[in-house]
Amino acid sequence: MSKSFQLSLAPQRLWQEINPWTFYQQGARFGFINIDLGQTPHPEVEQAILDDVGSYGRQLGRIGDALDVLLDHIKLDGLSQTEQDALTILRGQLAEVRKVKRRARAGAQGEDA
Repeated sequence: MSKSFQLSLAPQRLWQEINPWTFYQQGARFGFINIDLGQTPHPEVEQAILDDVGSYGRQLGRIGDALDVLLDHIKLDGLSQTEQDALTILRGQLAEVRKVKRRARAGAQGEDA
């Protein structure tokens, strides 16, 4: 009578749970929007500004609004064509931002109705 020889080189259960939320990866990012504060010497100050003052977009929006007011009230005589073009492009971008904001407000009002 012959005996069969069996050697199992694999584990009993051939499955592995892979859950990206449970393992740690140095420098990994999970999320739809990730903001890198860069090489700031005071990241806690940057975070406080974002929390207490406003997002980068909100800050840029306020700067754009103020710049639009200034451009309406100062003399722009003597600018080179390149400088005039730069201001024209900026005004165009500010106008596009206003359009997007109006659409967002109109959409939000429509959802509330």
